[in-house]
Order: sequence, then C-alpha cells, then structure tokens
Amino acid sequence: MAKSQTNRVALIGAGPRGTSVLERLLANWAADSPPETTLLIDVVDPYPAGSGHVWQPEQSRLYLMNTQSFYPTLIPEDPQLAPPLAGGSFDQWREARRRDGRGLNDAEKAELATLESHDFPSRALYGRYLRQTLAGLLEQLPDGVEVTFHKALAVAAQPVKGEKEDGFDVELDNGETLTVGSVVLALGHIESRLNPEQRSFKSAAEEQGLRYFPPAPPADVDWQAVPDNEPVLVRGMGLNFFDVMGQLTEGRGGKFVEAGTPGTGILEYRASGREPRIIAASRRGTPYRAKAGLAGYYPSSITMRYLTEDAVDRFRAAGIQPGFDHDLWPLLHRDALWAYYSTLARSQPAAIKDPAQFLADLEDALQPHAHTTANWEVEVGNVVEKHVVASRRLNLRGLAAPLAGRTFASRRELDATITAYLDDDARRSALGEADPVKMAIGALHTGRAILKSVVADGGITDESWLGGLRGWFESFVEGLASGAPALRSEQLAALARAGVVSFVGPDPKFSVDRGAKVFRAVSPWVHDAPVEARTLVEAMSPANRVGINLSPLLEQLMADGLVRTKIMMSVEGTPMQTTGLDVEPHPYRPLAANGSITRNLYVLGLQLSASQWGTAIAAEARPRTGPAYASGQRTLRDADEIARSILGR
Repeated sequence: MAKSQTNRVALIGAGPRGTSVLERLLANWAADSPPETTLLIDVVDPYPAGSGHVWQPEQSRLYLMNTQSFYPTLIPEDPQLAPPLAGGSFDQWREARRRDGRGLNDAEKAELATLESHDFPSRALYGRYLRQTLAGLLEQLPDGVEVTFHKALAVAAQPVKGEKEDGFDVELDNGETLTVGSVVLALGHIESRLNPEQRSFKSAAEEQGLRYFPPAPPADVDWQAVPDNEPVLVRGMGLNFFDVMGQLTEGRGGKFVEAGTPGTGILEYRASGREPRIIAASRRGTPYRAKAGLAGYYPSSITMRYLTEDAVDRFRAAGIQPGFDHDLWPLLHRDALWAYYSTLARSQPAAIKDPAQFLADLEDALQPHAHTTANWEVEVGNVVEKHVVASRRLNLRGLAAPLAGRTFASRRELDATITAYLDDDARRSALGEADPVKMAIGALHTGRAILKSVVADGGITDESWLGGLRGWFESFVEGLASGAPALRSEQLAALARAGVVSFVGPDPKFSVDRGAKVFRAVSPWVHDAPVEARTLVEAMSPANRVGINLSPLLEQLMADGLVRTKIMMSVEGTPMQTTGLDVEPHPYRPLAANGSITRNLYVLGLQLSASQWGTAIAAEARPRTGPAYASGQRTLRDADEIARSILGR
C-alpha cells in the first residue's frame, strides 16, 4: 500500500535525473495506485523542467553531445519495469520530429534535416527532446496525480514529524515552504568553491585588470568578453576545450571548409578576423583522443574474452572483493592487448611474422591462470617481440600520453608535432574497426561498462577505488575513450595550421606576473619563452565534489548532520574524503553524521560519485544484454527504485 492517503514528494532538480524520477513515479502509479489516494509531486528547479541547467534548448548549437543520436534516452525499455506512459529514446524522437517538425523552431528543424542516427546532436536539440518528452508525460497524467513546478532554488530541507509519516519542510529561495513526505536530491552539476590557485588567479585578475574565467558550464560563459585578436590562455583540453574552441572561432564567424591542398589535413579554416589567438594547455599537452567511427556505441568486432561476466561471477562466488590493480585491470589489460593485435593481424598482416601462429601463441600467453601475475606481461612481450615488427607494437599506457618522454626545441616544433598527432588520430577514427589502436581503446571502453557494474556499491576495496580506479585508471581511460567526435580533431588541426591555435606543452605551470600584468604559462619540456596573455580560461566544469559545493541545500543538510561525505581508507590507512555522499543502497538514501539512514530522503546522479563510477553519462537506449553491462540504464533503474520506495511498492 501507499504510505498515506496523500503522498507528497519534492523532486529537487528538474534535469534528466529528476525528470526520470518523475517519469517512474507516474509509470508506477498508473500501474498500481490504491483507490481514493492522491500523489502530489513538487518539482523544484530555477531552470526550466526537463532540460534543467545543462541541456537548455536556447544554448549555442555549436555545443555537441558526446554520444551519438542512437545512444541516449530518458525513457526505460526494460520489460521488468512499469511501462512508460509516453515518450521514447532520443533517436525515436529524432525520427518522429524529422517527419512532422512538431514544436520545433527553424534552427532545430534545420539540424534534424541532416542529423542521422550515428551523428552527434547538439546539446540544445537534446534539451528540446527532454522538454518535449516531459510535456508528453504531463499530457498523460494518471488519475489522482498533480504535478506542480516551482521555478526556484531549494535552500533547505528540515525534518518534520507527521501524524503518520515523517517528512520535510523544503524551503525555497522565493520564501515558499513545501511540506512533503519525501525528498529526492537530483541536483546534477552544481557550483563549487575554487581551489587556492584558482582563487589567487581570480583575485589577481580583479586587482590587475586581467580577465579570468573560472570553471563553469560553457553555456553560462559570456564568450564575447574574450577580446578579439589578443592571446588567450585556455587551461584544460578535455571535452570543454572544444566548446571554448568553437565559441572563439566558428562562434565569431570563422568557417571550416574541405581542404583543397593535398597533405594539409581534412579541413581548412577561414578566419573572420575576430578570433583570439588561442594558446591551449593541459597536463598531457594534447586533447583526448577522438572517438572512432563506429556503427554502435561499442565496436562490434570486440568480444571481451577476459573481463567477462563469468570472471566477475567467479569473484562473487568465491566471496572475493576484487582489487582493481591486482584483479580487474590485468583482465581488462589482456582484452585491450588482444583487441589490438587481433585487429592488427586482420588489417595489417604484413606487420606480423606468421599471423596465425602469432595469435595462437598470444592467446596462450594471455591465459589468466597460465602464469603468475608478475610474469604474464613478460611472456606476452616475448611473443610480440618474436612476431611483430617494432613499429607496430602496442604501448598501451603511451596512447594516453603521446608526448611523454619528448622535449621540443621550440613551440613551433611542438605545434607541428601536435598537429601531426591530430591528423593521425582523426585518420585512425575514420578507419573505425580496421584500426588496431582504436580497437584497443574500444576494448577499454567496453570494459569500462563492465567495470561500472563491478565496482558499484563497494564492489572493490577502498584502497583500489582511491589508488587504482580513481587514482590512475579514470584519467587514463577518459583520455582515450571519452573524447569528442573526430570532427573536433580535424577542426583543431586546421586551426593550428591557420595559426589560430597553438600549444603550451605537457605539465604546464601557470603563474601571474603582476609587474607585466599578464598570466604566464610554461612547459618544462618545451625550450622556448613562456607564453603570456591577459585572459585565462579554465576549460573545465566545476569540480563534482560535495565537500566543496556551493549548494545552500547540501550545505544545510551537511551542517544539520542529515547527510555526510563518504570517507574511504587509503592503502596507508589514512581516511580520505571522496567526491560523493555516503549512501545506503538500494534505493540510495544518505547516511546521517551518526551513521543512521536519513529516512524519506533519496539521492540520484552526480552526488552518488563515491558509490557509482561514471555517474555523468546518460542512460543508454539499447544497452548490451547481461548483468555485466547493467550500467547502461543504471540511472533509470535507480530512478525506478526510488519511485517504488516513495510509493511503498
């Protein structure tokens, strides 16, 4: 039965996660609602519901999603869940709106006219999908349900004692108070405090008349405040970098066209004359590797042989909590090696002496139980050295750090090297499943989906989470498998050839010269003068760490002891504060400061980053089958569990 005759819930956050809970509440209510009961849903967000903050349809169409049209969905397709009342995947919506154009503006219709299932849509278009999907759900409200939207910020949630059930008074910044039985925190990306260096740069900019742009969602930044034709330092070369790049080039009237001269890359850039001179820096010195051109989200030619469901089940059956470096990485490492060399044998057999014998010897050397952990890599190395020409041997760690171990006599030499790297990486992406490097990365990407299920909810030791998974593997695999579409690499190479973009080099050090009134950056591996600019842009989103958040609601909940940051123990036995809240699954309810569960309060999304890995990725419309790939629609199942708990199912 439901908890009471009138069940009232507040959804704090109206982006995709909050909307998923709303959708699951409606679906479960429609499937089984007691007679003469009422469900009241209050949706609280200062941004429009559905799209929330990040996916606003009004933002620049230059911002692309990092997944193709066929991938994301707001609506589950799991037959074990209550059937949805309306809506479907983004790709289904794309096809329908392409036919009828219902509710779309001219820009959205123009994008849809050429957008195919395997193309990367704009974030603005995905935001339109989210809003229209929400509108469709609201048109199908079941009897007994009322939904009220509050365009406001929740600033506090105070526990209250009820006659039948305890609940909360949710205070809004407009002075309104909502008395509810349950609260769902689906806060998404929230602003965070700057670190000491960022605070010093912000202060120096204010004192010296410089321009400093701290970490922020790209759509929130006033890019017109970056002056024309002046140098601008951009720190960070992950996904946000390409958003900055686009706004300061195409966003200022520049055009990319097909290259007309052989040997000059895929694209040429025709400047408008308004571009700043972009000087890009990151720890690696290069952007993330581009995504491969694939027919699906994972390579169809990759079958995991070592990090498999059976391997995961063996740990569980033996009662073993696996370690990442000791147990899981060696299996995934084997899969990446096999993916690379089997693709090399298929696509470039001339690089291998006796490909058939090589693959047989390699398969034997990769057997997990044939050698000790210390020796199997040596055995594989011997097999590779015997059969594969030196120029085609895989340096897996080196893929993520293409400039490692190199020095450069000048920034001109560095720029030429990075441009060649971008051209080569885009060429490999175009080869898709015929390229050995992209298939090694494809195995890592596929394995990442398996790992998400394995490591969730304490699936690995604290030491492994801190030192292995988050300590080195996360940045390693993101640099390889979380890159932008290959188009972005082609564009960046064109900008470098045009002199619009140049690079600082690996391991850059940033400072402020107060005498010269400039920001300065220098790489120890580039023997040239430091670069200087009066503008510094942090090309990254605010840190996803609940301990340094600027959410008044989270700060109040922490101060009152209703939630706490999760603490893990390092290998040295030192307690370490993690990025997310301490929660009890399932559903995810936060632990209070005293270790008790805070009842009727639920958490979904980014603030689960200490219990789940990869919380920012959207739900997959058609995930691979099998328990090991359960992460594909994890957020939708989490939303369903929360909804059923609220409804007393």
